[in-house]
Amino acid sequence: MFKTALFAEWLMDNPWPVLLVAAVAAVFFTFLMMMIKQFKRCPSNRILVIFGKVGRGNTSQCIHGGAAFVMPMIQDYSFLNLEPIQIEVPLKGALSIENIRVNVPSVFTVAIGTEPQLMQNAAIRLLGLNTEAVKQQAEHIIFGQMRQVIASMRIEDINRHREQFLQNIQTSLEPELRKIGLVLINVNITDITDESGYIQAIGKKAASQAVQQATIDVAQQEKMGAIGVAEAQREKSIQVANANKLREIGIHEAQREQAVRIAQLDKEQKVGEQTAAFERDAQVKDAERTMRIALADANAKAITGENLAQAEVAAAQAALQVKQAESFQLGETRKREAEAAVQEAQNRAMAKAALAQAARVEAERRAAVEAPAKAEKAKVIVEAEAEAEKRRIEAEGQASAIFAKLQAEAKGNYEILAKKGEGLQRIIEACGGAQQAFQMLMLEHLDVLAETAAKAISNIKFDKVVVWENGSTLGDGQSNTARFLQSMARTLPPLMQVMKDVGGVEVPEYFARLTPDAEPMNGAAAGSAPPTPKG
Repeated sequence: MFKTALFAEWLMDNPWPVLLVAAVAAVFFTFLMMMIKQFKRCPSNRILVIFGKVGRGNTSQCIHGGAAFVMPMIQDYSFLNLEPIQIEVPLKGALSIENIRVNVPSVFTVAIGTEPQLMQNAAIRLLGLNTEAVKQQAEHIIFGQMRQVIASMRIEDINRHREQFLQNIQTSLEPELRKIGLVLINVNITDITDESGYIQAIGKKAASQAVQQATIDVAQQEKMGAIGVAEAQREKSIQVANANKLREIGIHEAQREQAVRIAQLDKEQKVGEQTAAFERDAQVKDAERTMRIALADANAKAITGENLAQAEVAAAQAALQVKQAESFQLGETRKREAEAAVQEAQNRAMAKAALAQAARVEAERRAAVEAPAKAEKAKVIVEAEAEAEKRRIEAEGQASAIFAKLQAEAKGNYEILAKKGEGLQRIIEACGGAQQAFQMLMLEHLDVLAETAAKAISNIKFDKVVVWENGSTLGDGQSNTARFLQSMARTLPPLMQVMKDVGGVEVPEYFARLTPDAEPMNGAAAGSAPPTPKG
């Protein structure tokens, strides 16, 4: 208390230390605020230009985005705007390569570039200028380059190839704009006209050619349409005839293939069921194999961890024994012996701690190994069960679908055959018997059989029959020609009998009496039996 009072009394008698500390603090705070004020941040739509003494032989330092510290007294700063500038260029009376004056009003969009070289050029040429001044400089450059490009092209190329015209403008204009730090963003040509009316005449010519070509195209299309209608009608009649013919053939083919298809479906159903059962069993076996591999891997990792922990414990015990031996060797006095005893106790505590640490590490590693193995085991089991259940459900669904399809087809075939049987039963009842119904059906198809037989022998020519007869006779007094005709006549009675049995047609007997020794149709020829027809 007394000393504090003396120090306060001394400060009252000598206030200059307090004033000095306050002055130093004020100067430091002022310097700090000035430093903070000189730290400048640059927004994304501007370029920060630091000029003055920037070093490295540059006239300025340009920064797009970020921030920089501006040294007071030796540096200063300003900003360049990156906003796009639209420039309307009402170009009139520009001479083309054909010495025809062309009017090309257009709108150009430019802006200051953000490349290092472009920012340096803009800082040199445009720093301190407002938007209107920058627009005037760019406008003069655009006027000159457009006149140069138009002077190197023909009016027809300018009007027809707009893309090439714009490409030539960009190629000629961009290097000039880069010299003052600007880049070309967009070019929009409003219109292209000329004082002599050349472009308008070209348009009228193109319109006239387009109208003429359209008229020709319409006439050609009408002609092609009429031809197409005629061809379509002809193809339609051909298709109808083919369809009728194919329908008749398809009925017989469908009846034959029906039985084959039913047998194939039965076979496929049995094969599908056996295949599904085999795949389900195989997947279950794969899941069991994967589970066994995972368990073996987990056991191997656990044994490896136990061995490592035991090795660490043995190493700790060996180190402890070495330290104990060294402690006993260094003990010379009771004091040293007491210190050795204390050291020995500390070493034992450290050994116990090491053993506890080893046991903890072993438990942690065992848990880290066993937990993922158990999780993987459970995951494999669940996935295997899910996959097996999925396969079983899919197999059951496929088997049900095949069974339903076969049942539906069998039912449809049964209905068709039942209706056909009912129709045949009605025909038999109407005809008075199965034989009469069979004969009526054969008579209905007699024209088809005759037509088929006629087609079969249509390519055989009977326009000339040459018989070589030398006038000699056999023992019975008949010539070779007579015996040939008589042999042909003997084949008629069996043919007549076939027509009677199959179609119920009775032919008069005098058709069979072409030779003197011929008998009625139900009798045999004299002398020899008629040849039995084959097949």
